[in-house]
Amino acid sequence: MRLDDVHQGVVKHRKRKRIGRGVGSGTGKTAGAGHKGHKSRSGYSRKPVFQGGAMPLVRRVPKRGFNNRFALVVAAVNLGAIEQAFPDGAEVTPASLRAADLIGSQFDVVKILGDGTLTKRLKVVAHRFSKSAREQIERAGGQVVQLPGKKLIGKAAQRAAQAAANPPAAPATDVDPPAGE
Repeated sequence: MRLDDVHQGVVKHRKRKRIGRGVGSGTGKTAGAGHKGHKSRSGYSRKPVFQGGAMPLVRRVPKRGFNNRFALVVAAVNLGAIEQAFPDGAEVTPASLRAADLIGSQFDVVKILGDGTLTKRLKVVAHRFSKSAREQIERAGGQVVQLPGKKLIGKAAQRAAQAAANPPAAPATDVDPPAGE
């Protein structure tokens, strides 16, 4: 293969096919829809999973478990990887972890895990820390800074604000006897 052959015969801006414009055009008369039947009628549509009346694949395959689409995407980083990527006295933030290619670009919160050993004094800034990671960072003389998580949205935020404004009342200990006694 030669490099100048790669795009041989490729038309980048091809004109659209004009259908139903006379029998001489090649796509006239039935406009590529064929003769009779459901598919030749106007307004025809069918489900994308339709398989000619057979049980569709999406219904044949068993489903298991539950996938919460509202769950937070947690980017986990081990202390061993942080030890290798950062010098002594550095500040480790989600942005610096991203720059060091220890986490991807799509995440909601960053969690630091305690796998590996940490010997450097680091200021680690993240949303979550495992208990062992927090202990190792502080034992090495570093500092742990916890970021707030994602903000609650809609009704959940309203409920949280209402609960903070109105703490539940303590139950009464002295109960009056029922009336009439």
